[in-house]
Amino acid sequence: MSLTQELEKVREEIECYAKEYQLDYFHVNFEIVDYDKMNEIASYGGFPTRYPHWRYGMEYDYLVKGYRYGLQKIYELVINNDPCYAYLLKSNSFLDQKLVMAHVYGHSDFFKNNDWFAHTDRKMVDRMANHASRVRRYADKYGFENVENFIDFVLSIEDHIDINAPQRRGVSFEAREYGEKDLLLFLLERAPLEPWQQDILWIVREESFYFAPQRQTKIMNEGWASFWHSKMLTEKVLTDAEVVDYADNHSATLVQPPNSINPYKIGIELFKDIERQISPGLKKIFEVRKTHNDITFLDTFLTPEFCEKHELFVYNYNPRTGNYEITSRKFEDIKEKLLFGLTNLGRPFIYVTDENYEGNHELYLTHDHQGVDLDLREAFSVLESLRNMWQKPIHLSTTVNGQKKLLSFDGFEQKERNI
Repeated sequence: MSLTQELEKVREEIECYAKEYQLDYFHVNFEIVDYDKMNEIASYGGFPTRYPHWRYGMEYDYLVKGYRYGLQKIYELVINNDPCYAYLLKSNSFLDQKLVMAHVYGHSDFFKNNDWFAHTDRKMVDRMANHASRVRRYADKYGFENVENFIDFVLSIEDHIDINAPQRRGVSFEAREYGEKDLLLFLLERAPLEPWQQDILWIVREESFYFAPQRQTKIMNEGWASFWHSKMLTEKVLTDAEVVDYADNHSATLVQPPNSINPYKIGIELFKDIERQISPGLKKIFEVRKTHNDITFLDTFLTPEFCEKHELFVYNYNPRTGNYEITSRKFEDIKEKLLFGLTNLGRPFIYVTDENYEGNHELYLTHDHQGVDLDLREAFSVLESLRNMWQKPIHLSTTVNGQKKLLSFDGFEQKERNI
C-alpha cells in the first residue's frame, strides 16, 4: 500500500529537511503494511522474499506472539538497497510515521556513505529473489528435505566468513598466518559437494557478507538515524501539540537497562558528544559516519565521563538476588568488555589449519581462544554440520577451563580429549 496523500506531503517535507541538513541518501520507496506483513518481512531479515527454510517460519511465529502479547512492536524496516525500500506499520500513529520516515532517511544516508557498506550489493532485493528461485528449483529437483537439511548445515557456520576479504578466492590457506578463517569459502573450494550444494553455500556466503556491515555498525547506524530524526523533528517537523508525545516515544526508545547495550542510546549520545566537543561539530560527525565501524567508533570516542554519565559499567548477574550487580567502574574494564563483544561480529575465531590431518584428509580446526570458552554443545553441533559437508572426521582444538582440548566428530561419536 502506497503512502496516503497526507503522509506523502509529510514525506516530501522531511526529505526537504534531510537535503537541507546535507544528508546524502538513496531514493527511498515507502510502503505501508499491516502487522502480519511487517512480521513476515522482518522474519526474512527485512526482505520481502527469501529462500524457503524453517527458521524464517520460526522467527515469524516469535514476532507474531511478541506483538500479540505486547512484548514488542516493529515500527519500521529499511533495506540497504538502491533505491532503499522502507516499510511503515499501518497501525502507527501519525506522529510515529513522521519519526520513522525521518529515521529512515538517516539510515539511507548511512548505507550510502559508510565505508563498511561500500562493497555491499545495492540490488540485493532482486538478488534475494533470485536466490529464492534457485533454492526452490533445487528443492523441486532434489527434494525439499534434502535441500533444507543442507541449508541447516551451512547456516550453522554462516557467520564464519572473513569480513575483510569478501571476494577473495583461489589463495592457498597455508599462505595465511593463522590458516583459513573463511570456513564457507574453504568448503566451497575444497569440500566434496554437488553443484547444487556449492551454489547454496555460495548463496548463504553472499548473504552473510551483505548483512555483516549491519552487524559491524549497529550502534553507529541506529545512533546516526536517531540523531537525525531527533534533529529534524525537534527543529523542523513537530507541531506544538506533538512535542510531549514525541518526547515520551523518543525517551522510551533510548532506555538503557543494566548489563545491556541499547545501540540507539549509545549511538545518538556519542554523536551528540562529538558534535558538542569537536569543532566544527556537524562536519566532524559526517566524517565519523563515513569512516568508522562500531569498534573504532567506541575505541576512539568513548570516554570515562561518558560511561559514568550513562551508567555504562561492568555487571554480573547475582542468582541469589536475581539482579545484575556492578563489578567494575574502571573505564579500562568497561571499554575492554564492550570492544570484546563486538570483535569478529561477536563470534569465536576459528581457523582451518590442516585439511589432511593424520594423512587421512580429516579436517583440523583451531579455536583462537581469547578468554572465553566455547559452548561445547554448540561446538559439537557445528562439527556435525561440518562432517556432513566434508564427509571425513572433523577435529577442533580449543581450551576448556584452562585445559587444551581436542573435540572430534567422526560421523558417529563425539570425542573430547586433553592435548
